[in-house]
Amino acid sequence: MKHRAQRAIAECRLIATMSEESGRITRRFLTAPMHQVHAHLRRRMEEIGMQVHVDAVGNLRGLWQPAAESAKRLVVGSHIDTVPDAGAFDGILGVTLALELVGIAQDIASPLPIEVIAFSEEEGVRYGLPYFGSRAVAGRFDPTLLALTDADNITVDSALRHFGLHPDRIADAALDDNAMCFFEMHIEQGPQLEAEDLSVAAVTAIVGQTRLTLTFTGQANHAGTAPMHLRRDALAAAAEWITAVETVAQHSDGLAATVGKIIAEPNVGNVVPGIVRVSLDVRHARDSVRSAAVEQLLATAHTISSRRKLTLECTGQLQQPAVPMDERLTAFLDSSIQAAGYPSKAMPSGAGHDAIVLAGRLPTAMLFLRSPGGISHHPAEDVRQQDVEAALRVAREFLLQLGRHVG
Repeated sequence: MKHRAQRAIAECRLIATMSEESGRITRRFLTAPMHQVHAHLRRRMEEIGMQVHVDAVGNLRGLWQPAAESAKRLVVGSHIDTVPDAGAFDGILGVTLALELVGIAQDIASPLPIEVIAFSEEEGVRYGLPYFGSRAVAGRFDPTLLALTDADNITVDSALRHFGLHPDRIADAALDDNAMCFFEMHIEQGPQLEAEDLSVAAVTAIVGQTRLTLTFTGQANHAGTAPMHLRRDALAAAAEWITAVETVAQHSDGLAATVGKIIAEPNVGNVVPGIVRVSLDVRHARDSVRSAAVEQLLATAHTISSRRKLTLECTGQLQQPAVPMDERLTAFLDSSIQAAGYPSKAMPSGAGHDAIVLAGRLPTAMLFLRSPGGISHHPAEDVRQQDVEAALRVAREFLLQLGRHVG
């Protein structure tokens, strides 16, 4: 597995150079670097005997069919888009590992066909909504999404057509009934495996997630002539509320609440801010806890706005319930971890993944591997070769188990 692990890592580092920005890894949905990634991965897929095509939402898909094939196929993959100024392994490692798994399947003469999917969009950066690629594959792509616009006022429909795709054929991207199950390998993006000095873990569930945008509207005014007690400062209100968000999350076990984006208008040093838009991201493994926290935080925002004589508007981008992984497949994965010689470890995922969407379509399992330092969505994101080798050994055992037990 050493050579396979080294190659999977090297591929990630090479693909990291395919970016919108020089010196930074930024690769948004349907931007020019995606053509480079597709061309490179297509060559890799064809080299190992896969049939390759790009579906109408931009997912690159390769199919390997053994000579003595099963009626059902295993679907494996992850995403190839990134956040701005990203690391080299989030998402894309799951694709390069999937290609190595095809090689392993060939070595062990597995009877299971394998479809590898490099999902075109998971992060939600360009259009403010995630999982475009996996929504289409799961047969859950809402055609109204085609009207969404990015920061340059380009619709999803226009972006797809400019990329050479046909939005009217997105329904054809949905998996057929021969898809047996979905398996995703991904870096943890957190510190738990690192803290326990473990290489891998089976994911039990993906936490529920709420994403909102709050707009505080006051009155822009001159910074020198507007008395403090008469100001309707939107940024001061937002700052007070952001502190409350942190406090609520700190006092609720397992809750993560984040304000990661702030847009202030007019954004001038000597003007009291009149409008401030902020994001809210709330996550928890129990939907009831998450929903209660969101209600509390919105009530606090309204209270602050009323006291400061501001208006408040709230719009929602995402309401994603917590999604458990398939219990039977997770048990297979746990036993595969042990069969490969590693300690048993199961844990929920605090981050969203394509698996959260695919789990609504077919049985799904997910394997985490360690993120050194717990760092992700950052240029310092890294992996260790020993952990990548561990993931491949576990994946091999998992493939063997599927061949024996899943029909």
